Amino acid sequence: MELLQFARGPALSFAMIVFVAGVLWRMIGILALPFISIPSRARKGVLPEGEVKGWFEGIWSRMWPHKPFVKAALFSTINGYVFHIGLFIVVFLFAPHVAFIKGLTGLSWGSLPSNLVYAIGVVTAMSLVAAMIHRLTNPVQKLISTFNDYFSWVVTLAPVLTGLLAVSHLGARYETLLAVHLMSVALLLIWFPFGKLMHAFLFVVSRGATGARMKHRGAQI
Repeated sequence: MELLQFARGPALSFAMIVFVAGVLWRMIGILALPFISIPSRARKGVLPEGEVKGWFEGIWSRMWPHKPFVKAALFSTINGYVFHIGLFIVVFLFAPHVAFIKGLTGLSWGSLPSNLVYAIGVVTAMSLVAAMIHRLTNPVQKLISTFNDYFSWVVTLAPVLTGLLAVSHLGARYETLLAVHLMSVALLLIWFPFGKLMHAFLFVVSRGATGARMKHRGAQI
């Protein structure tokens, strides 16, 4: 019980402070950078509003690989959607999580049946494992992978697995499993702003900026 109280109290509170402060620090640091003017003139016919359109096109066009790369990237793309959507459902549509968010922020919404969320949690865990197997067996991905990739995978999978164990009452007392689950969530929140998980926020900035630059040059996005 002492471990559970620590996980629910100081550990989770500290992790949330680090998460919020870290995300704000990263986002403000990027958005506060002086805009670097493009020395070249915009391609003839490209208006400023066209670059704004390019920003959104840059985000949308990267949601699926271009035709020449579809075959090579098909597994990674589909599997990526599976575990991203799965994580979203598990985090935001599981009744206990919705209740926790309501107690924290006052915001609330509907939830999915628990058994359905359990099944989605299992699929999500399997998808994450498949992603790591693909990373370890793909020569290019293995070559470019760093500690950041592997540790981000660990801290993402850990809350899913410990959550499944907790709701299944497997391996230990429920209180102990819940405490371990909350500690894994705290670790995820602390790592989030400083690792590759930050792409959940930064992909909008990076893809949008690339799209705007390409539109400025009159290139196809």
